[in-house]
Amino acid sequence: MATRVLIADDHALVREALRRGLESAGCTVVGEAADGTEAVELATMHHPDVILMDISMPTMSGILATRKIRASHPEMAVIMLSMYADDSALSAARVAGAAGFLVKDSTTDQIVASIDRLMAGQGVFPAVEDVQSTPGSGALGWPPAASVTGTGAGEQNAPLTRREEELLRVLATGVSLTEAAGLLYISVKTVKNHLSSIYQKLACHDRAQAVLLAARMGIVQIT
Repeated sequence: MATRVLIADDHALVREALRRGLESAGCTVVGEAADGTEAVELATMHHPDVILMDISMPTMSGILATRKIRASHPEMAVIMLSMYADDSALSAARVAGAAGFLVKDSTTDQIVASIDRLMAGQGVFPAVEDVQSTPGSGALGWPPAASVTGTGAGEQNAPLTRREEELLRVLATGVSLTEAAGLLYISVKTVKNHLSSIYQKLACHDRAQAVLLAARMGIVQIT
């Protein structure tokens, strides 16, 4: 039986190219979503085997859409698509429940091969050496156990301010730093300053880790 695939990307040309390539390879494209909200709706409507999900889309990011889909339909496998493979994006994709991660310059053959591996029960994530590390972060690593449990360096610092908690709640939806700045009516520079403070207080190194820790502390809710 042909693998049923849902394509979610806000660029029509990308969706069209993916559809042609997948259908030529024998997959059945059950739908195309132009934003994250539509991706969640079409996933519920069509029950695809695999979803190709752009990480950055309007109305709802691919990260948040993946979280929602995986919460309601854990049987569906999501491959996150991104322009770049960096450890922060990769960590966010893993936390959201994605089963794979591919850069958008992947060939049709590579995408189809990745779908086949997923259907065989294998994950599809880039090798460590192919991932760009965010400055100061470990190679794809999560925070050490001391940081996660709230003991260690983060415990010695002042608690998060209301504004910092607000920023984490916004970032938990998967928006970019620029989008977060717009939603909070502050500059991108101010967002980065808040993040630097958050990283120091939580003893972490990137936004995905900060959001995960904040969720475990009850500051944000990942849904």
